[in-house]
Amino acid sequence: MLGDFDDTSKLKEEKQPLTFKKVLREWVLPYGAEILAVVLFVKFVAFFTFVPTGSMETTIPEKSCVISTRLYNASENVKRGDIIVFESDELGKTLVKRCIGLPGDRVEVLRGGSVYINGELFPEPYALDYDGYSGEFVVPEGNYLFFGDNRPGSIDARYWDDPYIPEEKLVGKAVFLLWPFDSFGKIN
Repeated sequence: MLGDFDDTSKLKEEKQPLTFKKVLREWVLPYGAEILAVVLFVKFVAFFTFVPTGSMETTIPEKSCVISTRLYNASENVKRGDIIVFESDELGKTLVKRCIGLPGDRVEVLRGGSVYINGELFPEPYALDYDGYSGEFVVPEGNYLFFGDNRPGSIDARYWDDPYIPEEKLVGKAVFLLWPFDSFGKIN
């Protein structure tokens, strides 16, 4: 007649008091493991980067949030055309720009906007307009050269006192656009 409560052990389990072991096993350990996994993921695999300006338009809109993968051994993992997150000592900021010059490259920017790398025209379908800048760079070994895609709206290596960024200052590679949602997706 007791129906579902014929087994008294089930009834005892339901009425057990909340113990430290139970809280530890059911709450602290599972949530602690999740927090640890997130911390390790952000520390060693990927991180979020905020892009406050329009210097990378049209590829990355102003006020965007991107996911960037951590860079290990940049000399093997950074290619010309990659969008890289790096620390600028000169500006005291974390920046997101496109890699134009690799170590040892000779980069020439013509007034019309064409970019030549080691004497060959470098196609840049992503570059937005041109601002009339012309100049030449010889990238030292162990350093990289970065420009924004929105050339008229980007304060980049063309205007810095020291245009070259050392390999150890490269932090990550921008791979996925989270925000704004109308641009959500993989970064090309």
